[in-house]
Formats: sequence, C-alpha cells, structure tokens
Amino acid sequence: SNSSSNATQASAVQQQQRRPQPLSNSSASSNQQQQQQQRQPDWLALLLSPEPLHVKHAFEDESPGMPWLRARFSVTAYFAPQFAELRRRCIAGGEAAYITSLCRCRKWASRGGKSNAYFAKTRDDRFIVKSLSKPEKASFLEFAPAYFGHMARAAASGAHTTLAKVVGVYSITMRTQGGAPAAAAPGAGGQGGPFRDGSIDVLVMENIFYDRQISRIYDLKGSERSRFNADAAANPQDAGEVHLDDNLRRSNLQAPLLVEQGLLRSMEHALWRDTSFLAGLGVMDYSLLVGVDREHNQLVVAIIDFIRTYTWDKQLETWVKASGILGGSGKEPTIVSPKQYMRRFRAAISSYFTIVPDGHEVEPPLDPDAP
Repeated sequence: SNSSSNATQASAVQQQQRRPQPLSNSSASSNQQQQQQQRQPDWLALLLSPEPLHVKHAFEDESPGMPWLRARFSVTAYFAPQFAELRRRCIAGGEAAYITSLCRCRKWASRGGKSNAYFAKTRDDRFIVKSLSKPEKASFLEFAPAYFGHMARAAASGAHTTLAKVVGVYSITMRTQGGAPAAAAPGAGGQGGPFRDGSIDVLVMENIFYDRQISRIYDLKGSERSRFNADAAANPQDAGEVHLDDNLRRSNLQAPLLVEQGLLRSMEHALWRDTSFLAGLGVMDYSLLVGVDREHNQLVVAIIDFIRTYTWDKQLETWVKASGILGGSGKEPTIVSPKQYMRRFRAAISSYFTIVPDGHEVEPPLDPDAP
C-alpha cells in the first residue's frame, strides 16, 4: 500500500497498516507476557515494544543559503526502529522511497489551520512536514508507544483505522561555522524560521490526498464555534480552500454528502475505535479531514492533528467559556474535555453524511457514548 492509503474512503473503505528483548520480571504473569511476546512476529513485537529507542546522527555540510560557510547538523530520530518498521509496512518502496521523498521539500502554506506551525511538503506530494511546539513534541513522545501499539493491533487484526499515519518525528539542530546558532529564515516556523534558536522539532506524516484529484476539502471538528470559512464559501470552486463544519452544514442543505450505508457504518466503527483510543490518552482537538474525489466518486477521510493533550490551559479555557464569564453565544465551547470532545465529534460526524437508499432498512448510527 502507498503512503496515502491510510485514509478510510467512504465509498471504498480501505486500510492497510528486530526483536526487542522482553523486559525481565520474576513474576509468573510477566513470564507469560514474555513468552507471548516471543511468539509474536518480529514486526509486531517491535511495534508493541515500549522502549524509547532514539537515534542521533551528526554531520557537516554547506550552510543553507550560505554555501561559503560550513554548518554542523545534528538530527535525532525518535523511536527510530518503530517508525522504520511502520514505514516498511505502509510506504511503497520502503525506506529508500521515504528518503528520496524527503530530499526535496518545499515550504507549504497549509490552509485551514490557525497555528503558526511551519509546514513543508515533499515535491512528490507524498509527505507533509510540520513543526512541533515543545508541548506537542512532549505529548507525542509520551503517547508514542500507545500509538505504535494501536497501529500494530489494527494491522494484525485487519481492522480499519482513520488515523493519518505519522511516519517520523525528529529534532534538527544546526550551527554555523564557529559554533554560533544558525540564523532563522524569515517567516517560517512561526517564531522567525524553521531553525528556531538553531533547532526545530518536526513531524512527518503521510499526505492522505497523494495521487488524488480532490475538488473540495473539509476540516471537521463537530464544533459550532468559529467553524465557518467565508473565503471558502465565496470561492466554492477553489479546491485549495478548506471548508469547515458550518460550511458543510450549509452545503448539505442543497448537495449532501451521500454514502452507502455499509461503508458509512464501517467508517463509524473505525472512528469509534480511534476516538476512544485518543480520549483514553487525553488527546483532543483533532479533526476529520475529508477530501471529495469526484473523479473516482469517493470520499477520502482521516483523523489529523491528534497530538495535543488536555493540559491545564485548555481546562481553564473550557471553564471560562462554559461559565460565560467573558460572555458568549451560548453554544457549546470549542474546547471541552477529551471525552466530551469525543462524544461531540462522533455525533457530528455521523450527522454530516447522508445514507444512500439501497432497499435495506436504515440502521441507526452508532451510540456516541459507546466506549
């Protein structure tokens, strides 16, 4: 399977997905766990390993934009064996294709997001590179073992998943000749440049729209606050505009998104598993990215932005918005608890799609409160 096929397609739902030493423990239960782990395939044992195996590599090269100077680069690849195995299983061409793609990137102005993150896209359109804030990096490294476990279990069982694949997380530092921190390039990274203070943390994820002819994009959170893009509404033929929840609600009044019942229920089951997994980790504020591929009459969907956990600042924002201290429209706050977010997200996504009549009795949607 290629790098973009992680997306669950609403009209053709598809999903594809070294041996670590077992942890020593004298208890019988741990011995049983060791024996079970040893019976697992090597790839599964590796992805289920909680060991934080990071690899650091340093080298010298020309300084970007200043070829007359030398620069020293240092790259830390987090959970390197686990990510390598995940890439081996989901990227056509394996590591060679991945490296070749990353060798040529261009800065990319992602539409629809409100963060100041730096984005780049590989020139072959297969991967997206996004800068991570320090809290985002810390959050991801904390739940990375759970992420690998979730993806491994999905691959082993053949279950669908709607999570867009994260295929690498890195820290990159650069120092110019003489040891001074590298100057930041204007306008990138949200804080002066891609090498903030001489360094940047980045995440590499699949581009779920790779090799697709997408005519419209939706970024859906299930929220009612600030979820209308006036520019997208004014330019409905612009395939680059990102439509939000209220845009879809209005569009559905005249041209609803039609999906076969069996495929919609399959997508719901995958969404329920993934959102339950994210809520259990305290992750929220994710989106369902939906691309309309009219050439193949398909919807390509995937959960993105599942990095940030529910920290104290978001709890404070929830309390302020819910209490009405600063006023408000009476709508449910955009920022809620992870379980509230999960329930709202599920209920909204189920309501956004219209089932195509096929002669069978229409089944009720899944329960948003289901575990």
